[in-house]
Amino acid sequence: MRLILNILWFIFGSGFLLAIAYGLAALICFALIVTIPFGVASLRLAVYSLWPFGRSVVSKPSAGVGSGVANVLWVVLAGWWLALAHLTTGVAQCLTIIGIPFGIANFKLVPVAFWPLGREIVELD
Repeated sequence: MRLILNILWFIFGSGFLLAIAYGLAALICFALIVTIPFGVASLRLAVYSLWPFGRSVVSKPSAGVGSGVANVLWVVLAGWWLALAHLTTGVAQCLTIIGIPFGIANFKLVPVAFWPLGREIVELD
């Protein structure tokens, strides 16, 4: 079932477009040398936004104060517009009955897009 949902998400659920947005954010972060850790986080989120079903995001207990401070910089640079993209696509997808699982997946991605450092993506199995 997860494979079917992931394939439908990729085609109809805007997974490809959101992954491109995360990839663009990663390129911008790699161009600004200081923000390379944000680029790595953005690439991780790009892969997660391609195939979100069957995986979850958990807090990383080893993350320190530095990741919290860096997240504030992330919000200013890219986090707010990526979170806004997930919110708008989630609301649009929830308007149809078929799109509700995709809308819920988008809402699940909002906090990660807004505050990505100090979290990790794990398989549900």
